[in-house]
Amino acid sequence: MAGETVITVVGNLTADPELRYTQSGVPVANFTIASTPRTFDRASGEWKDGDALFLRASVWRDFAEHVAGSLTKGMRVIAQGNLRQRNYETREGERRTSIELDVQEIGPSLRYATAQVTRAASSGNFGGGGNSGPAQVAPQAGGFGGGQQQRPQQSSEEPWAAPGSTGADAWSTPGSFSDDTPF
Repeated sequence: MAGETVITVVGNLTADPELRYTQSGVPVANFTIASTPRTFDRASGEWKDGDALFLRASVWRDFAEHVAGSLTKGMRVIAQGNLRQRNYETREGERRTSIELDVQEIGPSLRYATAQVTRAASSGNFGGGGNSGPAQVAPQAGGFGGGQQQRPQQSSEEPWAAPGSTGADAWSTPGSFSDDTPF
C-alpha cells in the first residue's frame, strides 16, 4: 500500500512470542524486539551500548504460529514491517499513543549463529504466507544466546527435493543434473 512506513529492525527478542487466538479463532503472536545501538568510543577504546529501542511487534494467522513455534527469548532477529501508530485512552482518561510493528517478514540473524530451516507444509492460505505448520528454526553451534530450542527431527525426505529423488547430494554426483528448470 502506498504511504506505508516500512522499517527493518535488528534486535533480540525480550521474551518468547506470545501466541493467542481471537474469538473467531485467528492466531496472533505478539512479542517485543530490543534493538540496542553500539558505538565505538575512541577516547576509551571500548564499545558502548546506547539507549535500547523496545518495539512491540505482531504477526497474524499461520505466520503467527510459525513465529511462535520457531523463535524464542534472546534470539537475534531481523524483522521488516509497517509501523503503526495506535491512539487510545486509559481508564483514567489520559490519551496515549503507541508505535507498533506489523511484521511482514522475520527471521533469525545469522551474524552470530547458524540455523536449520524446515519448510512448513502449504495450506493454500495466501493471507498467512501460504504455510500451515510452524517453520522450525533450530540454533546450531554457537546458539542464539537465549531460549531453549530443540533441533527439528530430520525427515528422510528433503522438502525441496525433486519428486522421486533419492535424497543423495546431486551436487556431488557428476552428470546427475538436467537442463530442465527446477521449478
